[in-house]
Amino acid sequence: MTIIVHHLENSRSQRVLWLLEELSLPYEVRRYQRDKATMLAPPELKSIHPLGKSPVIEDLAAAGGDRTVIAETGAVVEYLVEKCDGRLGTPARREDVLRYRFFLHYAEGSVMPPLLVKLVLSRVPVLGKVAMKRIQPMIDVHLDYIEAELASRPWFAGESFTAADVMMSFPLEAARSRGGLDEGRPATIAWLEKVHARPAYQAALAAGGPYAFA
Repeated sequence: MTIIVHHLENSRSQRVLWLLEELSLPYEVRRYQRDKATMLAPPELKSIHPLGKSPVIEDLAAAGGDRTVIAETGAVVEYLVEKCDGRLGTPARREDVLRYRFFLHYAEGSVMPPLLVKLVLSRVPVLGKVAMKRIQPMIDVHLDYIEAELASRPWFAGESFTAADVMMSFPLEAARSRGGLDEGRPATIAWLEKVHARPAYQAALAAGGPYAFA
């Protein structure tokens, strides 16, 4: 076992488990529970990385024989793809390469922020509900864009499944749960169903434990 995944329940780190399964890389899962009052990661994670967040991985067999710690989902995904000599990474066609890079960063850089704001506002009595009405149109812009993209091709980067699809899974699962994604956007729903049916995805669910967004 060379890779340890410090996995927080119901979090972005589920994508890391999924990618590891897709790449057939051996790994060990160390699970962490959220603080019931704050819903934040427990303080023990700070002993792994100063930010105390998940996902974070430890590669015990990194190049040079050193223990390597990687945090941030996108950085972890790129590290694992590189470790597997580019498998599930950048496609061959130039236009697909550009899509791959875009969606790899778009997932956390653009789609997740309004979804997170909506989650926070949902916990604020009265005023939060009013403010949420202003956030939903921002989310809808992204969902409409994603629907148009997936209506034109089977995967985010083109004709083949890549790590960009792994990155896009969590924001779309969150949108399905609380962001207004429904059957009115059939291409996106079909993509989610296709993702959830992948054997590697199912194996990652078994490894990670309960996951509210599947």
